[in-house]
Amino acid sequence: MNKRIFSVVMSALMLANMTACKEKKEEKAEPQSSAVVETTAPTTEAPTEPVEEYINPLTGETGYNADAIGKRPVAVMVNNLKAALPQYGITEADIIYEVPVEGGITRLMAVYADYTNVPDVCSVRSCRYYYPIIALGLDAVYCHWGADQTIALETLKRTGIDHLDGGSETGLFYRDENRVGKYDSEHTGYMKGSELPQTFEKHGFRTDINSDNTGGGLNFISEGETVSDENALSCSELTMKFSDTYFSTFEYNEAEKVYYKKHSGNPHMDGVTNEQLSFENVFAIQTSIKSRDGYLMDVQLVGKGTGYYATNGKIQMIEWVKASEDSPIRIYNQNGEPLELNIGESYFGIIGTDKTISFS
Repeated sequence: MNKRIFSVVMSALMLANMTACKEKKEEKAEPQSSAVVETTAPTTEAPTEPVEEYINPLTGETGYNADAIGKRPVAVMVNNLKAALPQYGITEADIIYEVPVEGGITRLMAVYADYTNVPDVCSVRSCRYYYPIIALGLDAVYCHWGADQTIALETLKRTGIDHLDGGSETGLFYRDENRVGKYDSEHTGYMKGSELPQTFEKHGFRTDINSDNTGGGLNFISEGETVSDENALSCSELTMKFSDTYFSTFEYNEAEKVYYKKHSGNPHMDGVTNEQLSFENVFAIQTSIKSRDGYLMDVQLVGKGTGYYATNGKIQMIEWVKASEDSPIRIYNQNGEPLELNIGESYFGIIGTDKTISFS
């Protein structure tokens, strides 16, 4: 409550001894120093500056490193042989691609949006030509340990992709002492993620991403929303059978809203975090995959095709388009509209049109 006390003194002065006699009243206020004034200003809080939430372009998640906005991601080749398990550094990837290589096996490419915050990744393996073509669509720096000396080597040279090869790089790639003597040598190589920034600088790599590649062609819904499609079918389990011995199964966890991955029937684990791989978004991308020379594989990536998208316990058909080697893989729904994804990590299984995809 405001309280004000005012003191007013009225003085009447009589003017006499004048020809025409007149009364005049003057009101005179007391000096300010003698007045008692108590005021309480209305309580107002200083306006709060809005906190800017930075979004990971490859997952749609908030809490992203502000310094990584507009920067290039990193794509790392990861050994997926059963004899090399468990890998590590893979649960921290934003996107994982799994593609067949020779002999019915598969190999992973783990993608990290923030090149300044990549974990140690093991075990790192060699390049096959179609992986750098995927990485080009992300404008990622491609990391590998060796390459087949035919089309893979030709693709690296022809495209001019920025890449780091553990077979020739000084630093960055090392042998895991805990694996040496326990695994075959090719399963012991790892990349030390903390050395990536200085390695980028050493090679003079461009760090700002090409705007056409930002987000890798993925579109995420807004925070708090959920993807829904009236044509989607229930999908509590999805399996991609790359071969009789290598297949990936995804089991939906309703409470966590993620699909947990299995590697050929067993939980696919990270050897350091001791966590099973899980994804909010699971893609099965169907394309032509054939033997190139009786050994290496040809994977048709530039072009278009169909596939499936599983999320929130539902699955729907999708269409994919990769317009050129340096374009991202863009995903569309059955109406030909850009597909909106749920916020979170994504898995892309690139599988032959002659292979089996099953779900229930």
